[in-house]
Amino acid sequence: MNEINHPLEKIRNFCIIAHIDHGKSTLADRMLELTGTVSARDMKHAQILDSMDLEQEKGITIKLAPVRMNWTVDGTEYIYNLIDTPGHVDFSYEVSRSLAAVEGVILVVDATQGMQAQTLANTYMALEHDLTFIPVINKVDLPAADVERVSDELVNNLGFKKEDIICISAKSGLNVKELLDAIASRIPAPKTEQESLDTKALVFDSVYDPYKGVVAYVRVVDGEIKKGDTMYFIHSKEKIEILEVGYFKPKYSPSASLKVGEMGYVVTGVKSVSDARVGDTLWKGTSGNPQAIPGFKKVTPFVYAGVFPIDGDDYGLLKDALMKLSLNDSALVYEVESSTALGHGFRCGFLGLLHMEIVQERLEREYNLSLIVTSPSVSYHIKKTNGEMVTIANPCDMPDPAVIDEILEPWMKVEIIAPREYIGAIMKLCEERRGIQKNIEYLEEIRAILTFEIPLSQIVTDFYDSLKSITSGYGSMNYEYLDYREEDLVKIDILIAGAKVDALGAISHRTQAYHIGMALTKKLKEIIPRAQFEIAIQAAIGAKIIARETIGAFRKDVTGYLYGGDRSRKDKLLKKQKEGKKRMKKMGKVDMPQEAFLALLKKDSK
Repeated sequence: MNEINHPLEKIRNFCIIAHIDHGKSTLADRMLELTGTVSARDMKHAQILDSMDLEQEKGITIKLAPVRMNWTVDGTEYIYNLIDTPGHVDFSYEVSRSLAAVEGVILVVDATQGMQAQTLANTYMALEHDLTFIPVINKVDLPAADVERVSDELVNNLGFKKEDIICISAKSGLNVKELLDAIASRIPAPKTEQESLDTKALVFDSVYDPYKGVVAYVRVVDGEIKKGDTMYFIHSKEKIEILEVGYFKPKYSPSASLKVGEMGYVVTGVKSVSDARVGDTLWKGTSGNPQAIPGFKKVTPFVYAGVFPIDGDDYGLLKDALMKLSLNDSALVYEVESSTALGHGFRCGFLGLLHMEIVQERLEREYNLSLIVTSPSVSYHIKKTNGEMVTIANPCDMPDPAVIDEILEPWMKVEIIAPREYIGAIMKLCEERRGIQKNIEYLEEIRAILTFEIPLSQIVTDFYDSLKSITSGYGSMNYEYLDYREEDLVKIDILIAGAKVDALGAISHRTQAYHIGMALTKKLKEIIPRAQFEIAIQAAIGAKIIARETIGAFRKDVTGYLYGGDRSRKDKLLKKQKEGKKRMKKMGKVDMPQEAFLALLKKDSK
């Protein structure tokens, strides 16, 4: 299907940004309806751009979703290219790439909740790209809406003018038409370098389609892309032939070409999403040294966890599943890992805990696997005494302490927005997690922004849950990577009946090691079944035992059949039993059932 040619000044590229659950996808639904892009009959469910089952169930956007719409203002027809972005901090990289592909943003704020941590983070990100804002207050028809207070927040904290704020209800459609009209007048048209003869396009997303192969989502910055063109990915240095081009309506709609300023898709013919990396530049032309569109960076996982099949026979299925899943998720990295306790599996890298949860659920649902996922850990940089620098993500890989010069761990900048009455509790929580307070700012009279620097290892487990708990659900947080810092870190080994269990090892700050060791040994005592001999559970740093619990042995009543006689008969039998228990303790082995590992990994080791 060929589209009518539209001049550059009639194109508007924009994305919707907001904190999680502030109504981005619902607003996109109303826009699709009002522009006639999707008929009411085809709106089978709410949040139509959230195509994954998990997105529908959790009510969150996991993958960005582009769509092309037509809208007429005062007799002039415009092309609107919209990108619906995720709101969760784990997927902020997708938001940053979306911002690089547009000229304007619609900043959505919930009228009942006001500005949240991700609202600020996304706003600052958009400011870095020098984009035009349309501030929008959503859910104004709810009884709990406080439009005046939220308007004041946007004016005082982000510098918007009150008259520029549009109040809407994305669910009912209130004032959404006015917003669509405002896009044409407020958001600038795309620009191009007229003197350039090259064709350049920014890849802002890429997915694997089972029928088309790798499909790159692109914004054409210069020139024109046609079917049959030979093009290059500048960063991955991959040469491709364009098999198909088209627009999002919101499904793939083939077209003759993609012109400058337009957004669409390109069927590349490459076999792996990693060859069409997000942020790469697609290029063709005569320049001897083509310059990439700035902003490309490789996605770096922050959180690592071991993924093992409960049934060892499923290892091959898990390997295939991870390979297929990584085709659609360039942020997922994995490598083979083997554990004496859990068998063969993979060490996987994720962008955050939500990303890890989503990957686990997709593996279990889409590929029918039963999995054990180990406690999340982070990557550490270790400088050896010979000057060599190594990176480890698994405590098992920690070198001998004798050859370690220093250990560096990742630190994050954490911004928390919460009502003022919870400031004391938040500060206490952050101090317990080795946080360093940097700043407190007050939003109006009732809320505050607290800025801390906290090690990533202290955030990846239950920090967000604890924050929600102590703030009665009103706290929100955003975090970003700062740097690696040298810290006094140690490896905690867990020994069961004298044998080291690699899968239970942990890396901790020395000041917290004793408490973590105590907690682990106590939990293991509850989980490990008793045996015919005494089982010692120990936590150790090197050769030094820092915590111990003992599981008593089963004891048969060996004197039960005796009647009458001298006491020495009983003592003789009990002594014989005691010697037997000693021999069993020396020779006996403890087989930890996988159910015990599962039970332990579901609990927090803090």
